Amino acid sequence: MAQPKFLTLLSLRRNWAIPYLLYLFVFVLIPLFLIVMYAFMDTEGTATLANFRKFWMQPEALNTFIYSVGIALITTFLCLILGFPAAYILSKTNTRGARILILLFILPMWINFLIRTLATVALFDFLNLPLGQGALLFGMVYNFLPFMIYPIYNVLQKTDQNLIEAAQDLGANPRQVFLKTIVPLSVPGITSGIMMVFMPVISTFAIAELLTINNIKLFGSTLQENIYNGMWNYGAALSLVMLLLIGVTSLLGSEGGAKSEEGGLL
Repeated sequence: MAQPKFLTLLSLRRNWAIPYLLYLFVFVLIPLFLIVMYAFMDTEGTATLANFRKFWMQPEALNTFIYSVGIALITTFLCLILGFPAAYILSKTNTRGARILILLFILPMWINFLIRTLATVALFDFLNLPLGQGALLFGMVYNFLPFMIYPIYNVLQKTDQNLIEAAQDLGANPRQVFLKTIVPLSVPGITSGIMMVFMPVISTFAIAELLTINNIKLFGSTLQENIYNGMWNYGAALSLVMLLLIGVTSLLGSEGGAKSEEGGLL
């Protein structure tokens, strides 16, 4: 008996990729194409570079972009400084308490970040602390710290202990073992953590609006305001600038991770 055509199509493994290709085409490629198209057009549909000239010539937008990059770099650095020791300690502890601590780090990620930010605002009000740049950095680190801890923890937990024991057998002291064995082996996790923190921070706007009472504007706020006010072309140009920055960051991160895996130990 001949097999139905529908079942024949399902039996081919490559056909299972069709729904995912359609999803990528509709929700990724088409929006990206529209962003690029609007970015290089004016309101009358004429091809132009005026939107990008406006960005470079407008001090407010350019300064906001530079400030947002600075906030993202500081947030990423603070998350790395706080996250690496926490991930290292948790990876070396296999007790039930360590698993509970890991759960506590992950637990805030189950709650919407707007609710977490509103809770941070309430905390600052309760402690009579001013809302501003300090509150902004605190909120950024609080929201994105788990995204730094978890990738590093996963890499450190899977580290081959034979490499560490080999370094100790060769006469390396604890400091040398940490700097020349553990840190190089954790670079893929560090790279993933940096990208998972830096890229969302550079584009967020709700956290800044809530924790600074709209006194500090990030690049995401500028983009959102232009889209909300119907300035689609200029907003698309700003979106394209942000996408290019994120793309460059991802490219550098992937190259750094590949080089660390090829190079082995320092």
